[in-house]
Amino acid sequence: MRSNRLRSLLTTMGIVIGVGAVIVLVALGNGMQAGFDEQFSRLANQLTVSKADGMGSARDLTDQDVEALKDKAHTPDIASVTPTTGGTAVLSAGQATTRAKTVGAPDEYLDVSDRSMAFGSWISRAEQRSGAKVAVIGQDTVSELWGRSANLAEVVGQEVRIGRTPFKVIGVLARDKQQDKVAIVPMEAARAYLTGSGNVVEQIIVKATGAATVPAATEQVNRVLDSQHRIRTEKDRDFNVRGYQNMLDRRNEYMTFLTVFTTAVAAISLVVGGIGVANIMLVSVTERTREIGIRKAIGAPRRAILKQFLIEAVVLTGLGGLAGVAIGVGLSMIGSFALPKLFPAFPVPIVTMLPVLVAFGVSLAIGVVAGGYPAHRAARLRPIEALRFE
Repeated sequence: MRSNRLRSLLTTMGIVIGVGAVIVLVALGNGMQAGFDEQFSRLANQLTVSKADGMGSARDLTDQDVEALKDKAHTPDIASVTPTTGGTAVLSAGQATTRAKTVGAPDEYLDVSDRSMAFGSWISRAEQRSGAKVAVIGQDTVSELWGRSANLAEVVGQEVRIGRTPFKVIGVLARDKQQDKVAIVPMEAARAYLTGSGNVVEQIIVKATGAATVPAATEQVNRVLDSQHRIRTEKDRDFNVRGYQNMLDRRNEYMTFLTVFTTAVAAISLVVGGIGVANIMLVSVTERTREIGIRKAIGAPRRAILKQFLIEAVVLTGLGGLAGVAIGVGLSMIGSFALPKLFPAFPVPIVTMLPVLVAFGVSLAIGVVAGGYPAHRAARLRPIEALRFE
């Protein structure tokens, strides 16, 4: 190995790349899974009720529907009912403009949607009751109107025009990577200045008492709204009740498939690297045929020759595996610090011990398999034929 440094280095490169790629891709898959769980697991017991599209005679959802759903006598498996209204509107600040989702929300919306504040304050109950012209905005909205480098402390207190109405920014939401381009205002302010919808609500967010009671809560929502809207058959329903549990299950399956697929793609590099090791070991046996003959002529047994070439192959792949582990873990750790700053929406890699151990173990196994046949071939050589080899 010392006398053929370049060849040894090139031989291990396939193993280095394969092991490193497996670790990095599994770390990215873990990060995607963790980010998905963090963002969507809170939706497991949540239902969204909205007006059915494409039905000309569909009735709007109203405050009366909300009150009916809050009646515990008919909805024992519902923990909370939160109405919202809104749509999309043009927002402007100075010369900058952008289009964003606008939400007219009650004071409990922050808890129901599992959002938090990055700076400033949430809409108070007094501001809700008075329909104050105040707004809480997302960080993508801040970037569009005041620039990516805007200081959130300086944005709070500024004026933002939503449609034609000026609102005072009182807070900025922490990122949730779902609705960061948004402006939230009091429900009554949205109805008075933005939607003019009276007692109509755009959407009702219903939370069941737990993930296990979602089917019962769904049935209760349907029964109450059927009565409110005088619906006689299921096909006549002018509202949609959407649960997130099935979507969560499907996305979990997709994430698992994606992780397995990307790991399998990276494993191909390990296979290619193993073929390269086998090829080089065969070349090494051919080049050192006379050396093998001399060793066997002075008494070296077959197992000594076999052990020599097996050790060489395992050392090559083992060193490549160690280098691949160092590179894969290093790149993943660098990504965990750099990616959130450069690409906030990109998943942060999460390194775990299992893929590291498996990738390194596979690299050693490849050394045994790839070096096995060349070692066996070297051990079978007859001394007299090996000594006469040119």
